[in-house]
Amino acid sequence: MDQSITWTAVVLILTGMCVGEGILPPGPLSGAVAGAVKFTTTLKPPEKPFLSVSWSFKGVNIITSTSVNVTDPGHADRISLDRATGALELRGLVLEDSGEYTITIIPDGGLQKLGTTTLNVFAPITGATIRSPAATLIEDKSSTNLTCEASGSISTRVWLKDGHPLPPSDRVSFSIDKRAVFIRPVQSSNHGTYQCRVSNPVSSMTASYNLTVNFGPHNISIIGPAEASPGHRVMLQCTADSVPPANFSWLFNGNETQVNTSSYIIERLGEENIGNYTCTASNLVTMMENSTIIYLRASCAAPCWSFSVLVISTLALRRLI
Repeated sequence: MDQSITWTAVVLILTGMCVGEGILPPGPLSGAVAGAVKFTTTLKPPEKPFLSVSWSFKGVNIITSTSVNVTDPGHADRISLDRATGALELRGLVLEDSGEYTITIIPDGGLQKLGTTTLNVFAPITGATIRSPAATLIEDKSSTNLTCEASGSISTRVWLKDGHPLPPSDRVSFSIDKRAVFIRPVQSSNHGTYQCRVSNPVSSMTASYNLTVNFGPHNISIIGPAEASPGHRVMLQCTADSVPPANFSWLFNGNETQVNTSSYIIERLGEENIGNYTCTASNLVTMMENSTIIYLRASCAAPCWSFSVLVISTLALRRLI
């Protein structure tokens, strides 16, 4: 009789009929250090309690529950077993709890059921920060790098600039582990806020860094009317793309004025105000400057026609002299 029972068991094992398919949900499971995780099964409580429920970790028994429980001393205060379904809760997780877990269930009448899954334990991410060498960066003359640091189990690092993904380019490159980004050389487009998003399956953290690239002045222009009615107030506004903000100065017909702001204001347009206005923007860090010119004239509507003639005659007289 004993030989018959043994032979039946061997046949079941060889045919795979003893393995309970889908007894554990697909893994891996993720857990945080000091946290808890529950290995649930797909089983419903049977009419008759299971004869035996066993869990092992890396081939070493954690708990075997029959009429009594036999528990590994290292897990005694950290596990709870649901005898009805075989589910196991593991608390106080440590990194060393990562690995393969196996459940073996022997029903009261039926086939042995097996299930295996994997647990990955991660240390929560803390202290994320971005570091960069302290230096004054000037467009096309300087290079720099940003380094993303954090504590914990780091699975991924993602770099962003001004809220958008930062792609590699002919000037932007990354270290293999994405820990550092290199910019050689910097340009005005590299000026802005950089973010490094560090994550693992149980936590994430984002660090920010404002990178200052000194550049310009670029795109200098004068906003204002090219012509205006005599007696009217006229304002010319000079703009330029520059970091730090540009300093401004104005020339009128090639002569220096006392205006050193971005705005040139004429309270009442007169004959003496007709001519070329030159705005010069300068950057004291990049040591660059740029200029633009606008010609201001009186409008030629009928009411100011005589005035326009007067202006032309006066200018012609000055040229003759």
